[in-house]
Amino acid sequence: MLLCRPRFTRTMVLLASLLLLLSAPAHADEYSDVAQLTRDGKYPEALARADRFLSGKPRDAQMRLLKGVAQRDAGKTADAIATFSKLTEEFPELPEPFNNLGVIYADQNQIDKARAAFEAALRTHPSYATAHENLGDVYAKLSSTAYSKALQIEAGNAAVTPKLTLMRQLAGPGQPRLVVTAAATPSVQQAPAATAPPVKEAVAPARSAATPEPNTAPARAVNEGAVREAEAAVQNWVTAWSNKDMRAYFSAYSRDFNPSGGASRSAWEAERRMRIEGKSKISVRLEGLQVVVNGNKATARFRQDYRANGIAISSRKTLDLVRVNDSWKIVREAVGG
Repeated sequence: MLLCRPRFTRTMVLLASLLLLLSAPAHADEYSDVAQLTRDGKYPEALARADRFLSGKPRDAQMRLLKGVAQRDAGKTADAIATFSKLTEEFPELPEPFNNLGVIYADQNQIDKARAAFEAALRTHPSYATAHENLGDVYAKLSSTAYSKALQIEAGNAAVTPKLTLMRQLAGPGQPRLVVTAAATPSVQQAPAATAPPVKEAVAPARSAATPEPNTAPARAVNEGAVREAEAAVQNWVTAWSNKDMRAYFSAYSRDFNPSGGASRSAWEAERRMRIEGKSKISVRLEGLQVVVNGNKATARFRQDYRANGIAISSRKTLDLVRVNDSWKIVREAVGG
């Protein structure tokens, strides 16, 4: 099989594990227990535990996602598809259920359905790297199939053979390998740092008493002031989002802002307005905000905790800002970094 199934398998399980950390502390043990039972292969127990929880909270998206993973791992593929499909209907703004449907369809070699599911995930979240990667694998499979058909029709076409070989290498056959983690990101074993050769420290020339020390305080004060202004701009953006103040929200973005995914500015604004105003209540909090200013440009990195209508999503985010007159405006927004 040319499609890289291990990658799809790993992706779906990690998504469910990630959501364990996004829930309220009161339910963290419930999510953890269901995930651990699934990892241990105790699928009946995992599903029973999930059902007990959902009997009191039937709309809990995190537990339903975990239940879908347990169903899929237990071989109850039709049930898993039903679970994820229902989630896409009730929570169309979440990319994970669409992605997990794509994983199942890819496992079944239903490539057109897999592609449609991954594309749906990206429509909800254009910066969703996981779905981009999975969609790339699907395209590699489709390309491999198309090149194979081309060779069947025209066996002597020398230009097709190396392309087919490349696509097969990208799609990569392999046995499914399940990787499960309860951490927000999979643990990465750090390679030992290379031992750097000794560096001779530069010695500043002796300064005569007549030569005054340069005064760097004004420049430092200006930069610190710019950092505080950029931080305030980010916080104002969060406040406008949480208050569903669309005028203030859109004014936080520069006219040069390019929405990810190639959407036009008007289409992006319409989509954002629908998502934001369609929520009864929104809470957005930032943790670990770090802003670096370089002239008229700034980069803000932070962890964003988003909650709305029973949905909880936590992610790393990066904003690039530029100074426009006396204010900072967002020119790029990306998940990660």
